[in-house]
Amino acid sequence: MTAEHPEAAKQLSVVAGNVGSYLPEVSRDIEAYVFSEIPELRGDATVVKILQASIAENAATLLHVFGNDMPLDNIEGPPAALEYARRLAQRDIPLSTLIRAHRIGSWRFLQWCLDELNRQDADDELSSATNRRMLELSFGYNDRVTERVIVAYQQERDHWLLSQTATRVARVRDILTEKDVDLNWAEPALGYRLRQNHLGLVAWLPTLKGEGAGLALLDRITNEIARKLDCSARPLFVPRDAVLSWAWLPFGSRGDVSWEQVSNVVERCDPAVHVCAGSVGYGIEGFRSTHRQALRTQELAAAASPAPQFTDFSTVAPIALMATNIDDMRTWVWGILGPLAVDDENPARLRETVQIFLETGCSYTATASAQILHKNTVQYRIRKAEEIMGHPVQKGHTDLEVALRAVQYLGSTLLRTTPE
Repeated sequence: MTAEHPEAAKQLSVVAGNVGSYLPEVSRDIEAYVFSEIPELRGDATVVKILQASIAENAATLLHVFGNDMPLDNIEGPPAALEYARRLAQRDIPLSTLIRAHRIGSWRFLQWCLDELNRQDADDELSSATNRRMLELSFGYNDRVTERVIVAYQQERDHWLLSQTATRVARVRDILTEKDVDLNWAEPALGYRLRQNHLGLVAWLPTLKGEGAGLALLDRITNEIARKLDCSARPLFVPRDAVLSWAWLPFGSRGDVSWEQVSNVVERCDPAVHVCAGSVGYGIEGFRSTHRQALRTQELAAAASPAPQFTDFSTVAPIALMATNIDDMRTWVWGILGPLAVDDENPARLRETVQIFLETGCSYTATASAQILHKNTVQYRIRKAEEIMGHPVQKGHTDLEVALRAVQYLGSTLLRTTPE
């Protein structure tokens, strides 16, 4: 890396002093530029005032860094910037919009500083060194402040969701416990239409990952799923605690769901997030049944090792309905699979081949095609599995299919570590 020019810090200090002399004009210009690029930030007078203060404080602080060679380790987020993040969280404005506003404002501020540097008419070497120093300090400052703004937003979003939904939780509980419900009262109270198709979701984090993680993340994922599925309105999102949420997606008259699209949304998000879905149901009974299905699916997913990121009820319904006692299920699986129920690579290969063999109607050719294997290899694996279990795979094949599917979803939870 090129050594820093000995006069760069001094030159940057001059730039900071000159820009600071017309800071109100700079702040107004940045504000106008941010609003022109992100018009959805307009409209709330209180929030606009806080944004104005945030812009002014950020600009003044960064000029102070430029002018006094201030270490970035001593920098905390300006109070107005943190408060602005909290207000946007309360108003359900996406975090991405907040970060974009910060990024756009930072760029506009740098334009003023770069223009001022050009007016100094320094030689090319000094100008380049000063420019490099300015960009380095600006990036470091913005990186540091952005992290604090994100934490403030997420913490406030978690708090806001919990505090604002206490009444909603009680109303949802009344509906789920099958109390008499007046739909003409319940729908406006929930802000959600019950006389339509619903898709129930349960989303959770195994643990809090750190400051700001939690409900804001689960809320964001829920809304992303709803957008991907072209839902007719906003989801009904109900926090249960800091790491667990229930939700209902409004489907109107539609009954179809692209599980691949849902899975893609979940798998592209934070890997710590897990989501389970019920099946689409209509009206108040459908509201209840899709939720029960999502809960049963969550119980199954939570017991799996490893736990899948996304599971839908229709895929695992038989297993979810019978998995009321994992210990009893494990004993039953061992009885069906025998020594094939070992958590090891070779039994796993045999189980996979047997499962596909049964699903294809006991066709060696179809199984070989599905696994991209030679037909003789499939025949060998089936014979080997039969030797290990002590009976033909076609004998009691219904129980065998269910046992194999249970192992497919619950993994090592249902397997022995070593043969008996």
